[in-house]
Amino acid sequence: VKPLAKKYSVLFGEVHNNYLAHWLELVVAKDLSEKRTLIFGAEMFEADNQQALNNYLAGKITAKGLDSTARLWSNYKTDYAPIVNFAKEKNAVFIATNIPRRYASLVSKKGFEALDTLSALEKTWMAPLPMDYDSTLPGYVKMLEMMGGHGGANMPKAQATKDASMAYFILQNFKPGYLFIHYNGSFHSENSDGINWYLKTKRPVLNYGTIHTCSEKI
Repeated sequence: VKPLAKKYSVLFGEVHNNYLAHWLELVVAKDLSEKRTLIFGAEMFEADNQQALNNYLAGKITAKGLDSTARLWSNYKTDYAPIVNFAKEKNAVFIATNIPRRYASLVSKKGFEALDTLSALEKTWMAPLPMDYDSTLPGYVKMLEMMGGHGGANMPKAQATKDASMAYFILQNFKPGYLFIHYNGSFHSENSDGINWYLKTKRPVLNYGTIHTCSEKI
């Protein structure tokens, strides 16, 4: 992980249901923490759950309290709690970077324009509007091809709201000298696409790294 320790931000692209990927996430975080002060962030936490996450990290609520006040993924206890608890142990910041799912779903049905109808508070839980969007990016083109015409052109736009928001919150929490390690599905960051594209569009001078995991039959 020596080259990664020199980056500003590292995107750890995981296979969500692969226990080895989750084990490796924690191993890499522990190793990097010996070289740099870390800031954590994850797709698995939506931005409107930031206060609940903060309360847990500060010891104001228990793990049970976090479960009842935040929308945790079904595999949180086995796969993500160890990373959150490691961040807590290190007194590290942990950022909820993802746009709330209900707004991405809204875009999948009605397009970006639907976000204009949201309140000022709701708009703080995502990248600023209007969000940049390049429909020719390989990941979005691939998504359309995989759907075989079902779902329409709004599905990649919904994906883009996630990529844009995660990149936005990573950059919003930039601190010189710190390393921001971010956990997301591999499709959000593979081939310098997705989150990477937004990071490099907004802050091209910063040094980014990506870990890409995948599952293969042996």
